[in-house]
Amino acid sequence: QVRLVESGGGLVQAGGSLRLSCAPSGSIGGINTMDWYRQAPGKQRELVARIFSGGSTNYADSVKGRFTISRDNAKNTVYLQMNSLKPEDTAVYSCHVNWRIGDDTWGQGTQVTVSS
Repeated sequence: QVRLVESGGGLVQAGGSLRLSCAPSGSIGGINTMDWYRQAPGKQRELVARIFSGGSTNYADSVKGRFTISRDNAKNTVYLQMNSLKPEDTAVYSCHVNWRIGDDTWGQGTQVTVSS
């Protein structure tokens, strides 16, 4: 069974930066999209950023201009560079992959905490 291995979460002061990374432990075929979601306590999970196989990207309005999603196709690794972090960015960030065969896989989540 394929897992997503995430890394890069942690504690940072407001205005700081973190970079998250995520890579599948294996493969079940081609990938359509690689996404980062987040869920803060008491809130619904939201899509933060998405990158398509062709390289196009989508961002939540709340992170536009601050976060950048990128992908290393050779390593099947997706990154989320988070700059100018705010306390409201505090959440568990989870990687998600949509495979071309129609299946999807979730990562275990990594905590990002931004102190004021």
